[in-house]
Amino acid sequence: MSPSPRRLLIVVPALNEQESVGDVVRAVAETVPDASCLVIDDGSTDATAAVAQQAGATVLSLPFNLGVGGAMRAGYRYARDHGFDGVVQVDADGQHDPGDIPALVAALGDADVVIGARFAGTGAYMARGPRLWAMRVLAAAVGRVAHRKLTDVTSGFKASGPRAIALFSRTYPAEYLGDTVEALVIAARVGLVIDQVPVEMHARQAGTPSQRPLRASVYLVRAGVAFVLAMLRPRKQGASEVSS
Repeated sequence: MSPSPRRLLIVVPALNEQESVGDVVRAVAETVPDASCLVIDDGSTDATAAVAQQAGATVLSLPFNLGVGGAMRAGYRYARDHGFDGVVQVDADGQHDPGDIPALVAALGDADVVIGARFAGTGAYMARGPRLWAMRVLAAAVGRVAHRKLTDVTSGFKASGPRAIALFSRTYPAEYLGDTVEALVIAARVGLVIDQVPVEMHARQAGTPSQRPLRASVYLVRAGVAFVLAMLRPRKQGASEVSS
């Protein structure tokens, strides 16, 4: 593996998060002052972009909503084109603790992708019912592909090194759960090393959670579809981007 990134980019995908994104940007600056912070305004209809910029972030505004996967692909392309060798994805709603960023980045010394895992012995994050079952099944399935014991493969709190940036800037999935489950499987199948570190999740600062009861009820099916789609991709797809 490569040493810890010399140029680190914190990517914050944001959709209508004007009430929390400023605090997130400022917390990132306090925790990792040498990193650059890029907020991807994913078609927001509120003042998300203006608030992020006022807080000190660089803002990339998308013309319409692409979802987290599409926003993150834009972030990885930005990182590739501007010479960053490390990317950390942080949610704009305040649930991810920027204090955990150094631990994720340090783990990139031995891995290409590091997951901030919610079920690895730290914090009190809870999931119930079909969503919990899906998380457990998916963690076991993706862990088998990655040859690692993983406990949380749907976490959006992730660090990526140079080889992952090269891969994800071209192949990062945009579908629901593709930005988590499918992306990890794609990375594992082309030989990238995936690991995790325990993190603590905070309560959302503002806004509306994406997981409403109806959506959670079909989580198991959609998560399974995401995994199957990832396994159906040709193994060699994306391999050329990480061969160096």
